[in-house]
Amino acid sequence: MVIIGYIAAGIVLLFGFVTFRGAPYLPSKKKQLKQAFDGLYALGKSDTLVDIGSGDGIVLRTARQYGAKAIGYELNPLLVLITRLMSWKDKKLSVRLADFWRVQLPHETTLVYVFPVERDQKKLTRKLEAEATRLGRSLMVLVYAHRLIGHEPEKQLGAYSLYRIQPLQ
Repeated sequence: MVIIGYIAAGIVLLFGFVTFRGAPYLPSKKKQLKQAFDGLYALGKSDTLVDIGSGDGIVLRTARQYGAKAIGYELNPLLVLITRLMSWKDKKLSVRLADFWRVQLPHETTLVYVFPVERDQKKLTRKLEAEATRLGRSLMVLVYAHRLIGHEPEKQLGAYSLYRIQPLQ
């Protein structure tokens, strides 16, 4: 019984730690994701989706159903393990135990998916602008439930907004 208590405490600490650097784990709904991919951004085989805070990998697995390459960044090692176990045969899906604030987007990124927390909205916008500038092209960003500060969405559908982030000059 003591071992179960230690395991439970460890899981709570893992999920709690992540909220200091990123967003808490809130799973996305597959039906809503498909509506966003069908109605806002026609995700396809030529796309590479990057999910910031990829959680259990549902966004990544859904993107793969559309043929896109899918890359996730996640701070919680338990969620990284879950994603890897649920998609271990898929060579075009990867998840990295990494802090998005400290990495660069892959050059082939065409769509960034994010479910931001309010406290990080300005920081996220600056990071995405910096990445678009570094890549030398615009980035499409699909945002759930919040807005990107200083930008107007190109399209909206339910709780999703699609943005085009231009390189800074």
